[in-house]
Amino acid sequence: MTEIRTPRLLLRLWTDDDLVPLSEINADPEVMRWIGDGSTLGLDETAEEIERWEEEWDEEGFGLFAVELLGSGELIGAVGLSVLEDLPDARADVQISWRLGRQYWGQGYASEAAHATLEFALQDRGLDRVVAVNRLGDTASENVIRKLDMARERETTDPRYGHAVHVHGIDLTEYEG
Repeated sequence: MTEIRTPRLLLRLWTDDDLVPLSEINADPEVMRWIGDGSTLGLDETAEEIERWEEEWDEEGFGLFAVELLGSGELIGAVGLSVLEDLPDARADVQISWRLGRQYWGQGYASEAAHATLEFALQDRGLDRVVAVNRLGDTASENVIRKLDMARERETTDPRYGHAVHVHGIDLTEYEG
């Protein structure tokens, strides 16, 4: 089983027990504000989302991890990798993304989990490049991206939702761990 431990977090594959806590995170309008079209997700949509992430693990050898607090075992969100196919000029790039429950914001968990995931992508999975995409105005994600030392490469429009987004990237040659 693929898992990563950081000083405070466990990044692991999904279990049946994760559905309800993740659906509670997905039901928060503030959490979902910058994701997709900004709509919250119910239990069924959350189950479909986890299923898609599990399929990506099977097909690609990577996907989104469940993120839990080491001390309590509490699920606090998701972080991981997915193949980016929907943006113009996305050369089948692999994207890193994260989503944490609001009560876990501002404590460095997103940066800690994202850094571990980036290292996993470039060193364990042998990827040459990883990108991050964020909507203009999402300063919290912009801060995490900056801490990953990713360089802004371009601004484009998400064709699914019409939002302006920034695409950031880092190559293995630029990564310093």
